[in-house]
Amino acid sequence: MNLKLLTALPLLASLVACNAQTSDSTARWVSAMNNRAPTATTIYVCHAFGCSLKYGFRFTKKDLDKLKRILSAGSRSPEAERKAIGNAVVWFEKRVGPIIGSDKDKGGLDMQNAGVPGQMDCIDESSNTTSLISFAQNHGFLKYHKVQSPVARGFFLDGRYPHATAVVLEKESGKRYAVDSWIYDNGVFPKIKPLEAWMAESPARG
Repeated sequence: MNLKLLTALPLLASLVACNAQTSDSTARWVSAMNNRAPTATTIYVCHAFGCSLKYGFRFTKKDLDKLKRILSAGSRSPEAERKAIGNAVVWFEKRVGPIIGSDKDKGGLDMQNAGVPGQMDCIDESSNTTSLISFAQNHGFLKYHKVQSPVARGFFLDGRYPHATAVVLEKESGKRYAVDSWIYDNGVFPKIKPLEAWMAESPARG
């Protein structure tokens, strides 16, 4: 476990303690991870565990059009949009993977790769998914959902390893959903499920 990941554990602890109080603002998470919020053109991709390394991915017009098309496929319903969000995560991971080496990223808990460029822990994954959803939201590509700050579950004392996930809020129902890509290898469709169900599970199950 690298130093950056250790310093992130207090944040995970506070998120676990306040897991029912997810927030529309991702600023606290971005600051704690020493990351940068997306701009109108760029997403900062975390990797090497604990957001130790960051890569500024600048969207071309082709990239922006692709993201818009993927998410517009979800315009029929909230369920369809959640599927589209998952497809957007798959596309983005495959798009960025060959650039930073995350195309070889392994899912789940793999501490032997801590600090290795391109490998990602749950902090990297939840940060990157949150950044992607925030970027899409800022461009008006989401109809039924709003991005939320990541939340975490488990903190050793309850027998579970700390694990964080990106979260979206369904506007009409007020229900929150985990969007968790950490449990799978790079470019695999993420686990998307009600946040309360995600909170009740152990990290190894996802």
